[in-house]
Amino acid sequence: MKLKHMPIRWKITILSFGVVLFSIVIGGIIVIGNTIESKEDALGKQAMITGRTVANLPDIKENLMEPGGWTKINPIVERIRTVNDADYIVILNMNRIRYSHPVSEQLGKVSSGKDEGPAFAEHSYTAKAQGEMGTAIRAFVPIMNNEHEQIGIAIVGNILPSVGEILFDIKNEILFILFLTALFGVTGSWLLARHLKQQTFRLEPHEIVQLLVERTATFQAMNEGIIAIDKEGKVTILNDKAKQILGIEGDWVGQPIEAVIRETKLLKVLREGIPVYHEEMRIGDKLIMSTRVPIRVENEIVGAVAVFQDRTEATKLAEELTGVKAFVDALRVQNHEHLNKLHTIAGLIQLDKKEQALQFVFDASEKQEELSRFLITKMKDYSISGLLLSKVSRGREIGVDVSIDEASELKAYPPLLDKHDFVLVLGNLIENAFHSFQGVKRDQKWVDISISQDDHVCTIAVEDNGRGIPKQQIDHIFKKGYTTKGEEGSGFGLYLVNNVVEKGLGEVEVVSQEGEGTSILLTFPMSLEEEST
Repeated sequence: MKLKHMPIRWKITILSFGVVLFSIVIGGIIVIGNTIESKEDALGKQAMITGRTVANLPDIKENLMEPGGWTKINPIVERIRTVNDADYIVILNMNRIRYSHPVSEQLGKVSSGKDEGPAFAEHSYTAKAQGEMGTAIRAFVPIMNNEHEQIGIAIVGNILPSVGEILFDIKNEILFILFLTALFGVTGSWLLARHLKQQTFRLEPHEIVQLLVERTATFQAMNEGIIAIDKEGKVTILNDKAKQILGIEGDWVGQPIEAVIRETKLLKVLREGIPVYHEEMRIGDKLIMSTRVPIRVENEIVGAVAVFQDRTEATKLAEELTGVKAFVDALRVQNHEHLNKLHTIAGLIQLDKKEQALQFVFDASEKQEELSRFLITKMKDYSISGLLLSKVSRGREIGVDVSIDEASELKAYPPLLDKHDFVLVLGNLIENAFHSFQGVKRDQKWVDISISQDDHVCTIAVEDNGRGIPKQQIDHIFKKGYTTKGEEGSGFGLYLVNNVVEKGLGEVEVVSQEGEGTSILLTFPMSLEEEST
């Protein structure tokens, strides 16, 4: 089994136990060092006490001045050595001649020690020296006669135990500590490994690495932008497509989401935990179709992710196609009107009413030309003019008088909106007004349209005298999927209108009286500074 494929439980167990064992070894070395140091200190003190005891014995002082006095001194010293558990005691006179020694052959011979010098100058001290018996802690004590004159020195030596001997002395304690360490170390490591295993969804490290690599490659290969944030609102995922759509560069991971997208709604999903699917939103000059969902782990929200597509070009194409369709409908309606007018003119001619026929032609052409000239002059785009012209013709076809306020004018769009937004708004509001006449029997049916603007605001007003909206329904008409048209409605018209209002930072006001009609007023700021004010 390769090391990288070893289960994480065993890796953590071995690593944790190894760390604990290493710590014990380091701690043991420190403890043994302190033990040896304490042992040296204790043996030094013990040797010093024994040395002073020997140096003060009268028999030692008396026989140390006698030739051959070691025959009497050595037995005395050996008894004291045995009682005080010293390894050896050596008595030297001022000529360095040994008067006691553990080896009898050394008695009466001159000592050649090199660390005895200070002792002959009446100094008491301890020293550590390496000898044939091992490392010894030796105490040097001067021997003084009754006249306080130095007559020799007493050397007491205690052999230091080896590291092995020290370990052997505490072997039971060591074995007990190792047993407890192994028991709790292995058990704790095993429990820690199991907890980490559960936290990583029972995946091994190499599986997590593989999953991360695959996920990153998948995110980068997708044709949708992906942004994910953690529960603190910081970016955790931002793929290349998202950077391309948002027009940003660099590494934004770890940055607050507001720094990436100013008008983000991802934080709302994070706070409320309610997913939002397929919502259009405007980011800069791009129209985005976004899906935002919270990320849950064990029923706890730990982040949120947004998947979005740039629908700007597709929307423009669709709206252009829709505009073409509107123009085709307008031409169809005008063709139908012209056929009716031609039939009227033909009838007048057949009745030999030439003057009336000619006047009818003048009136009809003048009225149509006047409306066309007005729309082309007052409206910024031909798209808006064509849409309004088609709705006027459509109204004539269904018996609804569509009038456009003579003061209407549209020379510039609000900063966050464009012609596509205005086509969508006007088209839906006028079609809803047409639909309000279904089932209504009234001599005069009318729809009034007004578009006005100044340096501060732009307003769109559509008013009709249709059947009106019940009070209990007014609060719901802008909700997605809500419709009053039954199976004919989709519930998206006013929902899209409301999205445009939100995108343009505008306001919408609905006034309706059931059985009398409805008035819808949209107001948009002409500058972002006005909106802030």
